[in-house]
Amino acid sequence: MISAGFAMEKLNVGVIGATGMVGQNYVRLLEGHPWFNVVFVAASERSAGKKYSEAVAGRWQMTSPIPESVKDLMVFDAAKVGEAEGECDFIFSAVEMDKERVRALECEYASHGMPVFSNSSAHRWTDDVPMLIPEINPRHLDIIPAQKKNHGWSRGFIVVKPNCSLQSYLTPVYALIKEGYSVDRMILTTLQAVSGAGYPGVASLDIVDNIIPYIGGEEEKSEKEPLKILGSIKDGRFVNSDSMKVSAHCNRVPVVDGHTACVSLGFKEKKPSLEEILSIWSGFKALPQELDLPSAPKQPIIYIAENNRPQPRKDRDIDKAMAVVVGRVRPCNVFDIRFVGLSHNTVRGAAGGGILNAELAVKKKLI
Repeated sequence: MISAGFAMEKLNVGVIGATGMVGQNYVRLLEGHPWFNVVFVAASERSAGKKYSEAVAGRWQMTSPIPESVKDLMVFDAAKVGEAEGECDFIFSAVEMDKERVRALECEYASHGMPVFSNSSAHRWTDDVPMLIPEINPRHLDIIPAQKKNHGWSRGFIVVKPNCSLQSYLTPVYALIKEGYSVDRMILTTLQAVSGAGYPGVASLDIVDNIIPYIGGEEEKSEKEPLKILGSIKDGRFVNSDSMKVSAHCNRVPVVDGHTACVSLGFKEKKPSLEEILSIWSGFKALPQELDLPSAPKQPIIYIAENNRPQPRKDRDIDKAMAVVVGRVRPCNVFDIRFVGLSHNTVRGAAGGGILNAELAVKKKLI
């Protein structure tokens, strides 16, 4: 087991869906990771049998080169689960296909003894699968023994991360709830980057000089997923919180990376002053920071006082691109307060968030 302050043998990990945008980010972010070593990559049948560098030739979307440690790995067919068995201590799942197929495939990896840390939405509403933001609901990992028992899995299990846009606002909201301020109403408008649609994603003629005020399924996810994350475990399953109503407007905007959210909050009883809000956010630390997890931001919530911030191009990469950057906290004429939040959707909202989930599971001795 890996412990802080001790050099330990790295865990061998696999990335399935390794040739897509999220998979590429996993490969990039895991290069040189102090705990994890990528030894296995898998994708669709058409990429199987090629070197990784060949499989992503012409569509490598990262700004850094393909890591030397991965470029010559042979790509396997992600559907052939047995190929990973015995090679990987656990799996990162970034597969892109029909939800039912993803759900079945991830269960198959878990049944073969490999924990799965997923970016897919397929298992987000499975009763015994935690949907994790480690700064908010690390206790939800306590359901893993029940999940394993339910499925008859000895070692494997499944953990998912939520929709990428939630990262831009939910942690600041939770920080206020944690200090006793009961948020019961939230209206948010998200301005979501094109990278959230994957590659090749939104057609240029649709998004250049334009805003698209619809992203399929995003508003439903934004309104419902926070309730599971803020919920509790009862009788071996998750029970959603009923303390807050959420209304979301989700828009695709011509920004490469970085999801922005404009948020208005209403409080059930007492409401914090603006000074109290800033104090709560600046002092907020959680279990990932206490454990000093490698991918955790030192400061999970970073407030910028300039009245024209946060901005995706200037602020999305702050603190390893894993922090939530907030600004423009001010009174709301309809609810109580409003603010703007920003997070890096392909790092914190995707691969980086998945890696952080795995780091937490390691420290909680689930792997």
